[in-house]
Amino acid sequence: MPTIRPFRSVRPSKEKASSIAALPYDVYNRAEAKEAVRQNPLSFLKIDRPETQFPDDTDMYSPQVYERARDTLREMLSDGSFIEDPEPCYYLYALTFAGRTQTGIVGCASIDDYLNGTIRRHENTKEEKELDRIRHVDTLSAQTGPIFLTYRPDPGLRQLTEAAKASAPLYDFTAEDGIRHQVWRLEQNIEAVTELFAGIGHIYIADGHHRAASAVKAGLKRREAHPDYTGDEEFNYFLSVLFPADELRIYDYNRVVTGWNGHTRKELLNAVSRHFDIRELSGPRHPGHKGEIAMYLGGVWYALTVHADLYTQDPVDDLDVSILQNTVLGPLFGIRDPRTDPRIRFIGGIRGLEELVRLTDADTENAAFAMYPTSMEELLSVADSGRLMPPKSTWFEPKLRSGLFIHRF
Repeated sequence: MPTIRPFRSVRPSKEKASSIAALPYDVYNRAEAKEAVRQNPLSFLKIDRPETQFPDDTDMYSPQVYERARDTLREMLSDGSFIEDPEPCYYLYALTFAGRTQTGIVGCASIDDYLNGTIRRHENTKEEKELDRIRHVDTLSAQTGPIFLTYRPDPGLRQLTEAAKASAPLYDFTAEDGIRHQVWRLEQNIEAVTELFAGIGHIYIADGHHRAASAVKAGLKRREAHPDYTGDEEFNYFLSVLFPADELRIYDYNRVVTGWNGHTRKELLNAVSRHFDIRELSGPRHPGHKGEIAMYLGGVWYALTVHADLYTQDPVDDLDVSILQNTVLGPLFGIRDPRTDPRIRFIGGIRGLEELVRLTDADTENAAFAMYPTSMEELLSVADSGRLMPPKSTWFEPKLRSGLFIHRF
């Protein structure tokens, strides 16, 4: 039974919210983050990516960098850029993009639920990526980036959410990328929200596996430092936004491969035809359904339809990304480990098919694969089975903004 609870949020003042809110730290490289802060000195990236406040040759993982993030947060609290609500409560966070709105409840999830599997995941994490956020959370004594969680829809939670949205929002702004962000404070029915979450069975990480793992490990570190902990301390919980699964959309996560692994185009097409029906297309086209993959090879687009006998009723092996990896990328292109092989690039579907064409046309022996998006039900089924998806199986859009909610402990 999940434990979700309210918290006292540190959040931006109303007039500065749109300037402070920033995309997640990990969608930028170092140069991009620094340029974003130069253009907007209020950007939360100066806290989330504090190396932006140092010369380029500064070790971005040095203690002074994390201490700068802590000091900047304190300064922005002192000058009123951030405020802290006096009482614990929940918040609603709605994002509207391309005519579709998803509304999540902002609260804190239990690190014990993560450890015991009540919060389920579908991706592996890399320790080296976790260490940076562990240091960041530990130095600030705060979580600054919410974890994107989802759950199977619950009528009671939906009713409470819709009722709360009838009031005036704390924030309502449209970011430079056209995404509208709205936030409400949910001060009533707090106990009802907590009880409803306790009855939904399981919660799932949609996006932010590394942030979740880092928050949990930072909490465990505090437990070691405080062996008399009761479990009620704030460091036992991590900042989350929880969305009903039927409001979320997963976009395609596409692949570009460098090199044909010694094959000719004819040899590749013949080999692919053992597992797929192949049809040449007149131009770029997104796959129309599960089991169809669009391949761009030698300047020509092809529709690949999976042979029915490849399906095994296994929740991982039956994913389109798994079938592509197991029948094409591995045996034909030699991509044995897509997590580490430098010859494969993963391109978020939000960038369009033209990006696949641009990257593929850079070399005569490149190939691109446009995928049909993994479904939410596939994600939940993989997580429920205790299995993990291949890397880069899901791309969620829109991205949650960092800086709108901070959980201090």
